[in-house]
Amino acid sequence: LAGEVLGGGKTSRLYQRLVYREQIADTVSAGQTSLEIAGLFGITADVKAGVAPERVERAIEEELQSFIANGPGEGDLERIKTTIRANFLRGLERIGGFGGKADVLAACEVYAGNPGCYAQSLKIIEAATPEQVRAAAERWLSKGDYTLEVLPEAQYQHAAASAVDRSTGVPQTASFPAVEFPELERATLKNGIPVVIANRPGLPLLRVSLLFNAGYVADQERKLGTSSFTMSMLDEGTRKLDSLEIAEKSESLGAGLAAGSSLDTSFAALSALKENLDDSLDLLAEIVRHPAFPEKEIDRVRKQWVAGIAREKTSPDSLALRVLPPLMYGETHPYGMPLSGSGTEASIASLTRDDLLAFHRDWIRPDNTTLIVTGDATAEGIVPLLEKHFGDWRPPASPKPTHSVPAAKRAEAARVFLIDKPGAIQSNILVGQVMASSRAHNQLEMETMNDVLAGTFTSRINMNLREDKHWSYGARASLIDASGERPWLLSAPVQTDKTREAIIEIRREIDEYLGAHPATDEEIDKIKNREVRSLSGGFETNSSVSQAIAQMIIFDRPDDYVRTLKTRIEAQTGDAVRAAARDSLRPDEMTWVIVGDLEQIEQPVRELGLGEVHVLDTDGQRLR
Repeated sequence: LAGEVLGGGKTSRLYQRLVYREQIADTVSAGQTSLEIAGLFGITADVKAGVAPERVERAIEEELQSFIANGPGEGDLERIKTTIRANFLRGLERIGGFGGKADVLAACEVYAGNPGCYAQSLKIIEAATPEQVRAAAERWLSKGDYTLEVLPEAQYQHAAASAVDRSTGVPQTASFPAVEFPELERATLKNGIPVVIANRPGLPLLRVSLLFNAGYVADQERKLGTSSFTMSMLDEGTRKLDSLEIAEKSESLGAGLAAGSSLDTSFAALSALKENLDDSLDLLAEIVRHPAFPEKEIDRVRKQWVAGIAREKTSPDSLALRVLPPLMYGETHPYGMPLSGSGTEASIASLTRDDLLAFHRDWIRPDNTTLIVTGDATAEGIVPLLEKHFGDWRPPASPKPTHSVPAAKRAEAARVFLIDKPGAIQSNILVGQVMASSRAHNQLEMETMNDVLAGTFTSRINMNLREDKHWSYGARASLIDASGERPWLLSAPVQTDKTREAIIEIRREIDEYLGAHPATDEEIDKIKNREVRSLSGGFETNSSVSQAIAQMIIFDRPDDYVRTLKTRIEAQTGDAVRAAARDSLRPDEMTWVIVGDLEQIEQPVRELGLGEVHVLDTDGQRLR
């Protein structure tokens, strides 16, 4: 409880002082970690660039000593109690994983010798008084602290290899259940907003999500990053509530708010306790319908956002993901932008309040959304509440905008782009190519062909570079969901002195996959079995069910898509998967982005003759 009051979120003592008032940190958190021998209590702050760490450390110490002396306020404590209970219930949606049912029972058995001890813990939390929390902080947090300062650009050396015995294998399971997915109910509000409801009784939790046809592609004719930045600002102030008041109300209700964008869509979502659903929906409606976009909050978030873009440029993988899409699609294509959706320093620096208001007016509107409800809800019970909070929402007078994603202009030959990272001990190889939309009739076969080649741990390229050659910690490829032609991306970080050899191996694996050694039936069956066996755990939470429904809407899939997924996965044939590889993979159209120490790798890469070679800066601008 002390950790949550001190650093559990926007309303916490440390966050309000360091991030909001003094703006000397980008983030701050505090909390306790349970361990069997002794627990740990940690306070962590990301120091804002240009601020002396000592200043942040001094502010943390002052807040901690004030808390030890005075304890939490009664209102703070009650709000935190509700938040803890709500988070506990959300964890119980899942069977496994941290905070899931199995984890809760196992932790109680280990720590207390009683798998049901969580019930007593919840009673202790509910009954705790401000003085008890203050006394606990005084007992455990008044002395004996250790301060660790982590600085950027540390230089590391890899350790010597050691032998590991992996010969024992894992237990095998003979059969697997069919996936369970709720029947969908549909309704329409009086103003025309469609509603999709998936009833999942068992826990008193609901997720309500508004899906908007917007996303990064709506940044066309706007400043890059507008979509993501605008959605991130929805809970930073409205006509009635400021940023901290929104956070306080959310915590008091045990509600969770989220908003964001992806390539083709934007969303705003609420996770709510059933007992507080009416008030929680009121809060969701307030941030979606009436955001104020206060200038002071825009300036604060802008600084954090620009710092985030700078961090993207220091990570080789993130840097390549910023640079690669414009090279694959062309800078004028809707998908030709940094794949994070964060925009550029220049575009974010130039964003104004009017830009955010215009995006909200044009795209976040009732005639451009679908309401998705998952959890302990039926149409009879939820629709009247949705009518109350969203039924009178009217669209603006301006016509609803549309966006389309044209076909990408295919590269005429393979190309190589190098970005210098002096002194890097590894090179990050990223290979990209445009493939068919997620709406494609053979999208399952495309996923399978990718998984055999490079999409799983035991895929050909990962086993080659990691397990056989020991040049890489891991190579992976993925198909990113998109309404238009989707990006296929392969990432392979390798030790610097094996950059040339790794490129040769990747290209050889792709060529052989399309030629002399296509996917075998055994490889395909392994992927099919993996997908079928993971289905049962894929839809445990309200959030995962909501996301699946959103994909049905975005990609025009039928309501029984998930319920019939097992059958369609099993029905894939080897010939169809091999045909998907032949139709999709085009080595001569691939774009290679390699981030590494050019003093060591540039000449060997050029000698490969893989394609025309260019050197870029971290903004993707050509240097030579």
